[in-house]
Amino acid sequence: MLSDHAVSILIFAGIDVIMALSFFLPASAGQLSAGQGGFMALGAYTSAYLSVHHQTPFPLALAAGGLVGGLVGLAVGFPALRLRGLYLVLVTFGFGEMVRVLFLNAPAFGGPAGFAGIPPATTIWYVLGLLVVLVYFFTRVSGSRMGRAFAALRDDEAAAEAMGVNSTYVKLAAFAAGGVIAGLGGALYAHYTLYIDPEAFGVGRSLFVMLYAVFGGLASFWGAVAGATILSILPELLRWVKDWREILYGLLVLIMMLVRPQGLLDAAFLARLSARGERAAARG
Repeated sequence: MLSDHAVSILIFAGIDVIMALSFFLPASAGQLSAGQGGFMALGAYTSAYLSVHHQTPFPLALAAGGLVGGLVGLAVGFPALRLRGLYLVLVTFGFGEMVRVLFLNAPAFGGPAGFAGIPPATTIWYVLGLLVVLVYFFTRVSGSRMGRAFAALRDDEAAAEAMGVNSTYVKLAAFAAGGVIAGLGGALYAHYTLYIDPEAFGVGRSLFVMLYAVFGGLASFWGAVAGATILSILPELLRWVKDWREILYGLLVLIMMLVRPQGLLDAAFLARLSARGERAAARG
């Protein structure tokens, strides 16, 4: 049996993987979002408010958190339709900060004092169950028509539109789905920490979510899974260096980005891995 500390590490790592996947989905369509912390906050506060003030069962509160994240993601997607690159990053960064300030000045949600008294509901099984569903979802999407449309938009939007891809629909779907996933991650986070405050979903949260996906590689959703898992557990593995832990953590990430700027799992590595798997299956 795992200790409570080990379970806690796995739960937080699982939530980080969920958040990395929420960034990867719009990124796979060429939409870089720096506002995932904002979507996470919406999911967290929605589920917490429903649970505390309306005694909503956790599965329904969890679903509501994802729904609110998705609807707001859809709304944010409209002004972002004509933006790419740095401009899109700045707009979504502004959205994330707007959400943080909104909750900071909302007495109904605790304001700067935060929101306490959230009933404990998140378990390792909820987190693992959602991860299994997401892995299945991404596996299906990656080989589907929508997945190919995402890749075409990421590589060359003009060429994708010339080939008949409806860029408006695809971009909005990517933003909305990314918002749903982030909202679910926020709801799980709130019902595990039992206390949330706006600062927990600030710019630092969004930047770490981006780092997880970029560190693992944007060639596949498995990169987001690998990056978030490694970078979430790494601080625990570095406890033995005590006060030097954060410095060593940053140094390791910096070296990795210098050595492999394409991330851990790039397209070439995934292609070799796939070829080996096919040869092994043929021999079997």
